[in-house]
Amino acid sequence: MTSHKTTVQTMKPATAAKKLGVYLEATPAEFQEGVVSRTELNALQTDPPEWLATLRRDGPHPRPVVAAKLGISIAGLARGGVTEALTTDEIDTLKADGPEWLARERATQAEVRKETVRIKEKNAERAAGSPQDRA
Repeated sequence: MTSHKTTVQTMKPATAAKKLGVYLEATPAEFQEGVVSRTELNALQTDPPEWLATLRRDGPHPRPVVAAKLGISIAGLARGGVTEALTTDEIDTLKADGPEWLARERATQAEVRKETVRIKEKNAERAAGSPQDRA
């Protein structure tokens, strides 16, 4: 049985906001109250309207974006007491102030990245030295 895409695929505003990397509560009311088709989402991504460009540039930004801009994990944000969306200016202020928790979380994130690389290299070595190659 094959499925045909005869109907237009739509998504909830929260899903669309997540895919666009914006904070839903900061989007216009008509975006929050409607549904977004896949075609509309593609159009928003390729040619963003002014409200979307402004949100992406100035915020407020959702937690995943805040964490990425600070170079830490979302869990690190929570440990640092950041539970709300932040604007670009607030993120820049946090970076400039350099609180101790942020330095600690950046160090933790750096260790996680190093460990990920180490495991990836170890797995690559294992794959290169597999029993099939030794025969």
